[in-house]
Order: sequence, then C-alpha cells, then structure tokens
Amino acid sequence: MSSQSHPNAIVAIGDVHGESGLFRRFLDGVDRLAEERGVQPAIYILGDLVDRGEDSCGAMEIAERVLSERPGSKLLLGNHDEWLLRFLENALSLEEIFHWLDQGGAETLASYGFRLADTPPAEIRRAINARWPGHLRMLAEASPIEFAGGFAFVHAGVDPDRPLDRQDPHDCVWIRAPFMNHVGRLSHLVLHGHTPQKSGVPTVTENRLSLDTGAVFTGHLAGAWVDVGTGTIACLRASLDEDLHRVAPHRLDRGLGTAMDAAPCP
Repeated sequence: MSSQSHPNAIVAIGDVHGESGLFRRFLDGVDRLAEERGVQPAIYILGDLVDRGEDSCGAMEIAERVLSERPGSKLLLGNHDEWLLRFLENALSLEEIFHWLDQGGAETLASYGFRLADTPPAEIRRAINARWPGHLRMLAEASPIEFAGGFAFVHAGVDPDRPLDRQDPHDCVWIRAPFMNHVGRLSHLVLHGHTPQKSGVPTVTENRLSLDTGAVFTGHLAGAWVDVGTGTIACLRASLDEDLHRVAPHRLDRGLGTAMDAAPCP
C-alpha cells in the first residue's frame, strides 16, 4: 500500500461530499499558490467525493481530471466512495442499497439523473457504467493509504495497534473512535478526513491532522499543503464566499504538544 516514490509537494483535500463548486474553487486556489511558489503539487483527495451534496457526479468528473492531468495525484478511498463502488459493481444487497440511499446515496444517484423510485438498480448501474466508465475505474483503483516522507494519507484513519504499513484496508476506510481517541505519536503524521471538525477548521494533535470540515454542512472545504522534504504544513480552506486562503488549525494538545508546534504553518 505504500508508495515507493512520492512528490515533494502534496496538497491533501478533505471530504468533498458532492460539493463540486467548492472543490473547483479549492483547486483554482491551489493553482494560484502553485504559480506563486513555482511548484506544482500532487493532489491527494482524501475520500468521500460523493453523497449528501448536490453534484457528486460533477465532483467525480473533477477528480478524474485531477488524476489524469496532475502528475502524482491520488484518490484515497472513502466509505461513501466504497458504497458507490460496490453499487456499480453489483456488490450491494437491496437492504444495503436502501441504507446507502439514506446516507446520501439518493443525492448521488440524482446527480447522475436517476431515482430508484423510477428506475431499477440494475438499469441505473448499467447506464452509469456505460456513460461514465472512468468513474468505476477510478474508484476501483483508489488507494486505502499512501505514504510520503513522514506523512500518511488516508480517509478515515489507522488502527494505532498495527504498523502503518500493515493496515487493514477496511480500517483505513471506516475506522473512527480507536484512531481518533488514541493518544501518542505514531510512525507518521496521519492526514485524514471522515470525522467532521465542528470548528470548521482542521484539527491537529500529536499524531493526526483532521481535514474534514463538513463541507456539505458548513460550506467550508479544508486541506493542507505539505512540503514533504521540510516536513512543513500550511493549512488551507475554501468557502462558499471566500477563495482559498491559509487558515490556522485548531491545536488539540493532549499533553504531548501537536505535530505543528515544531513545524508550524508557514
């Protein structure tokens, strides 16, 4: 699961959840920063591109372009992405389909132009795979976890009781409390999404940088510019009414300082 080589600059982006306009605004801001710095970063999308927001299909199309046009870019598989992947692969039971629809899947299918009340699942699946074949391929190829220097990138988090290079992919996509509640440094600083930060800004502890700011609810999409060589991080946020800008993270000191105390946001 670990990358053998990695870009020198990476921009990690938290959960998009169908907010294609915010996603586009964030990337436009990254392009402006890249031009200022003379560095073209790879984009690491930390999962949950789909569900809940109005334009999951559009978010998927943007992600496809990111992966094809920006060298070294990666998609990390999120749990909502996994639901869509399993739907497109005909691997969800009818009960699981209805559960997914209640968790935002109905909005995702609507963004593709379908309602389960009008069209059987098999017909929806065939139509999406025929018209957007790259979407299934992109989800099927998404990574559970990626590494670069002293950083790990993942959707949900990691099992702190296992070495980071030997994680269960299910944990990378779904874990919450055992990771979020773990106090103590890990072999890498983990950049992740999955658990929305109620403050609307990223949260940093001694072992993680939480980048899900609940875009579909708060109107804020957060991320981080990572300089892999120096180990420095700049936290970023785009909002419905603001272009991309630097933002100070919430520093959650649990008695060990935070990962940004030694290398604060530049």
